[in-house]
Parts: sequence; structure tokens; C-alpha cells
Amino acid sequence: VQFVESGGGMVQPGGSLRLSCAVSGLSFGVYEMSWVRQAPGKGPEWVSGINPTGSHAYYKDGMKGRFTISRDNAKNTLYLQMSNVSAEDTALYYCAKSSDVATMVRTAHFLSQGTQVTVAS
Repeated sequence: VQFVESGGGMVQPGGSLRLSCAVSGLSFGVYEMSWVRQAPGKGPEWVSGINPTGSHAYYKDGMKGRFTISRDNAKNTLYLQMSNVSAEDTALYYCAKSSDVATMVRTAHFLSQGTQVTVAS
């Protein structure tokens, strides 16, 4: 299984960014997927999840309305649209099967490189 995140970069406070995650090596369309992030000096935290069909999305408190998760099962790709970002959103962002998130958060062991988002003026 391979997860390749992209789309990160430097963005000003209040700005927007769209992250992508290309997934290969598994039947993408049957799995609930999530985004997890790790800010500097902090433990990993779950950000958002989406069911296999994309009809239901879930967000950590404080992120709904600013972040939008989506997926394209035909392209085996997961997305995270980030808007009105703040310095607190600075982190490495990872995608994962939702079933792996608990272990990732507990161990801080990630299966991919992640994509760095830096919010600074």
C-alpha cells in the first residue's frame, strides 16, 4: 500500500490550500479514509474522515466549516480543502485508512512522508 500526499506549502493566515493523497495498492473505494496531522512538538491528531462513497464526512471540532474532505474513487485520490487557515494549522498532514488512525496517533508511526503545511505571514 502506498500513500503519496501533495499540495502542501507555505500559505498566509486566512489563505487556502488543497491537499491531495494518491493511494495505490488497495481497493480505495471500499475504505473509510482520514487525514491526520502532526504539528511541531505535538502528537498526531485526527483531522477529518470520509466514508467509502464520499457521502458522509467527519471533522475534528473546530475544523468543520474551514476544512472540506472529499474523495475521487475513480482516481484513488483523497483531498483536503483547507480555508481560513491559521498558524495552528501548521503541521505535516498524512492520509490513512481510518482503521489505522488510532495506531498512528498512539505510536506516531506513519506509513507515508506526508505533506508540510506552513501558515505564516
